[in-house]
Amino acid sequence: MEIKSAKFVISNSDPRRCPDGDLPEYAFIGRSNVGKSSLINMLTGRKGLAKTSSTPGKTLLINHFVINDEWYIVDLPGYGYARRGKESREELSRMIRGYIMSREQMVCLFVLIDSRHKPQQIDLDFMQWLGENEVPFAIVFTKLDKMGPNAGKAAVEAYKQQLTETWAELPPIFLTSSEDGRGRDELLDYIASINATL
Repeated sequence: MEIKSAKFVISNSDPRRCPDGDLPEYAFIGRSNVGKSSLINMLTGRKGLAKTSSTPGKTLLINHFVINDEWYIVDLPGYGYARRGKESREELSRMIRGYIMSREQMVCLFVLIDSRHKPQQIDLDFMQWLGENEVPFAIVFTKLDKMGPNAGKAAVEAYKQQLTETWAELPPIFLTSSEDGRGRDELLDYIASINATL
């Protein structure tokens, strides 16, 4: 798929104020500092489209970007940032879950996982919740450039192995790097394949 245009549309904290219409939405979520904004910029080929920051927990709103005037990328707030107060974390959680459960236009949620870390309970619990609620999702491993090819492959395999202990069937899995563009074509082709069925 070729990205001809990518434009910021709206930020808001209320899923009910998301854009009208029935264009499909592909939402991206993950723990704080997983490289979400960098991945979105890499996918769209627009360096400053999603605001990146070295400070975890920077994205606090639901951000919509319209792609080729045909579909949306939705940048959701990161979860699990410990230094944010409990009340603030709960508010973000409500906003995220409200979007996921109420937004009929969302056809796939991409859950980002930092490939350098062992499986974190917060991610496993979140994916479990998605499964229980029959939310279509895929796993995107990020920052593969930070590891050697063998170490990266081994880390992903170990993660998949742990998932098979609770999942009869694994969701689609993508290996990416915002630095070297790895996984870009695979992710965009996957989105194109879903769009073609809608």
